[in-house]
Amino acid sequence: MIIRKLDDIAKASVDMEGVKGITKQLVLGSGDGVPNFSFRVFTLEPEGHSPHHNHEVEHLNFVLSGQGALMDGNGNANPLGTGEFAFVPPGETHQFRNTGEEPFVFICAVPKEYE
Repeated sequence: MIIRKLDDIAKASVDMEGVKGITKQLVLGSGDGVPNFSFRVFTLEPEGHSPHHNHEVEHLNFVLSGQGALMDGNGNANPLGTGEFAFVPPGETHQFRNTGEEPFVFICAVPKEYE
């Protein structure tokens, strides 16, 4: 059994093409011996965003705080706020954006191989 506080997990900058103002915390992952899914927490600063991309694995998301949007492959914004869940199926083009004035913080669970 593993119990952790988010505040105790180091934040790492996400530095890749198409990313602006994001840090990542790997809360539970393959290094902890998880059998299937890893929990990552992303913080997007105001005006921050992930790349517009797709991949072969699903995302299971839960918004901890802030306001954002989950963009689809056609550029449509699907608003997300505190307490909301979002599912991104494999192969679906998507992008997360902070649309508010405070950090947009969400859990993103993915298969451990994709952490």
